[in-house]
Amino acid sequence: MLITGRYRLLDLVGRGGMGRVWRARDEMLHREVAVKEIVPPSWLAEHERAEVRARTMREARAAARLNHPAVVRLYDVVAVEGSPWIVMEYVPSRTLQDVVDAEGPLEPARAARIGLAVLDALQAAHTAGVLHRDIKPQNVLVAHDGRVMLTDFGLATFDGGDGATTRPGMVLGSPQYVAPERAAEGVSTVAADLWSLGATLHAAVEGQSPYARSTAMATLSALAANPPDPAPHAGALAPVLDGLLRRDPRDRLDHDTARRLLTTAATGHTDPPSATDQPSADGPASKRADQTSPADDPDDSDPTIPLPNPGAAVSVSPTPAPDPAAGRTARRVAVVAVALLVAVVAGVGTALVVTGDEPGDTTGWSSPQPNRPPNDGPFGPGRPPAGRNLPPPPFACVRPEIVGTPVRAGAAHSGEEFRPPPGWVWHADTAGFRVSVPATWVTSRDDSVTCFQDPATGRALSIAGGDAVDPLQRLRTTRDAAAKAGALPGYNEIRLAAGDGGAEWECRWQTPHGSWLHARQQIFHANRWTLGWITRDEDWAMAAADWELVRDSFRPPR
Repeated sequence: MLITGRYRLLDLVGRGGMGRVWRARDEMLHREVAVKEIVPPSWLAEHERAEVRARTMREARAAARLNHPAVVRLYDVVAVEGSPWIVMEYVPSRTLQDVVDAEGPLEPARAARIGLAVLDALQAAHTAGVLHRDIKPQNVLVAHDGRVMLTDFGLATFDGGDGATTRPGMVLGSPQYVAPERAAEGVSTVAADLWSLGATLHAAVEGQSPYARSTAMATLSALAANPPDPAPHAGALAPVLDGLLRRDPRDRLDHDTARRLLTTAATGHTDPPSATDQPSADGPASKRADQTSPADDPDDSDPTIPLPNPGAAVSVSPTPAPDPAAGRTARRVAVVAVALLVAVVAGVGTALVVTGDEPGDTTGWSSPQPNRPPNDGPFGPGRPPAGRNLPPPPFACVRPEIVGTPVRAGAAHSGEEFRPPPGWVWHADTAGFRVSVPATWVTSRDDSVTCFQDPATGRALSIAGGDAVDPLQRLRTTRDAAAKAGALPGYNEIRLAAGDGGAEWECRWQTPHGSWLHARQQIFHANRWTLGWITRDEDWAMAAADWELVRDSFRPPR
C-alpha cells in the first residue's frame, strides 16, 4: 500500500489500542521509515476521534522540537483520509520492557547505561520546554545496534501546546510510573519526569515498577501511603533510585546529579560532585515546568482527578510520610484511591484515564466516565445505568480495558501436526499447556486463569485448569452464581449441554455500558480444562474461524 504517493507500507511492526506502526519505504529518498497510523477505537464519538487526531499532532510537534541522538526523529506528517500519520526514523529495536521480559532483570551497570541515554534525551526535551509525561519501559527502545532511544511523545506538553491530550477530569499516564504529585494534583514538572525515570530503572533491575500492584486503584493506594518497594538487586544503582524516587519533588535529584550517580553506577568510577548539584526543582527548564499548575494553563495541565461529592461521608486516614509535604501528597493520593473504591462500589463513574499495561479491575465496569466506554476498552460503547451497584463481569478475562504483555513465541511439541497459520505463534504457558494464537495478541492472568486478547478487536480467550466436578454441573453452577449476582442482565442462553464427555455453555448478555457480549465456555472431556471465548455480539460470526483455530491447537499439559 502506498500512501500520499511516497510511503510504501511493508510490514506491521507494532499494534496497540489506538493504532498501528508500520515499517515502510520512502520511495522519494529510498530509505526505511516507521509510519504511525492512528486508528481510533470504533466506540469513540466523533469529537473524541478529533481529540485522538489532535493528540497525534501534539506528539509530532513535541518531537519536531527535539534534535537529539537518543530521541526518535520525526521526518514528516501526512494526511490520509483526514487523519494524520506520523513518519519517523525506523529503529530496529526492542522496548526495554521486551528486554526485561525476555532476559529477566538487568545488571545494574547495564541499566545505568540505559538510564544515562534516557536522561540525556529527557534533558534535551526539558531544555526545549518539553515534558514527556509517559516515561516507562515500553517507551524506551533498545536498538539492535546498541543505541538507546526515548519514543512516544503522545502525552508530551510544552509551551505553546494546544492541550489536546487533557481535559477537566483526567490524569493521563501509566499509574505504576506516575509521580505521586501527578497522581494527587495532576501537575506535570521536570521533577515528575525524573521520578518516572527512577521508576523505569527500578523496573529494569527488579522486573517490575516500585509500585506494581494488581489494579490501578491498588497502585494509587500504595503510592499514597507507602515508600517504594525495595530494590535488593539495584547494587550501585541504589543511590540513583533513592534520589529519583523521593516523594517530595523538591528533594529529588536534578539532571546533573542524576548523571553523575548514573555514570558511577555504569562505570564504577566516581566523579566529584559539581557545584551545580542540587534538587531537580532548580534544574534546567525547571522554573517553567515546576511553576506549571492547572490554574496557570488549563490547556497544558493534568487536572486533578475528580472526587465524589464533598458531602459524602468518606474518612481517609493513611499513614503519613515523615515530612509535611510528603504527608500532604500522600493524603491527596489516598483520597483519590478511596474515591475510586467508592465509585466502584456505588456505580459512580470516575475519570482516571490511564495508559499502558495495568491489569483491569474486574469490578471496574463503573470505572469509565458515564458517557464513554472503558479506556481502550474492548466492550463499549454505551451509558452505564445510574443509581445501582454494578456486579463484576460473569467470566474471567472480561475486563474494561485491554491489558497484558505480548505473547511470546514458543516451539511446538515434537511431532505436532497442527500448523499455525501465517501470523500465528505457539504459546507455551507456565501452567503447562500450549496453544496457538495470533502474534499480535497480549496475555495476562486473572487469578488462576490465563487470558489472551486481541488489542484490535477485543476478542478474548481464557484458559483454566480442570477439576473432578461434573462438567455440566460446573457450568450450571457458574451460570446460577452469575445470575444471582446480577452479572448477566438481559441473559440469553443459546446452549448449555453435555457432549463427548465434556460440556459447552454459550450465551449473550448486556453490559452496564449497553453493549452486548457473546461468550462460550467449553470443557473438554479428556482433561477437564475450560476454554472460554468472549467477543462483541456483532463480532461473533467473524471471530468463529479464530475460535476454531484456538480450540484445535490447544494442548493440555503432558
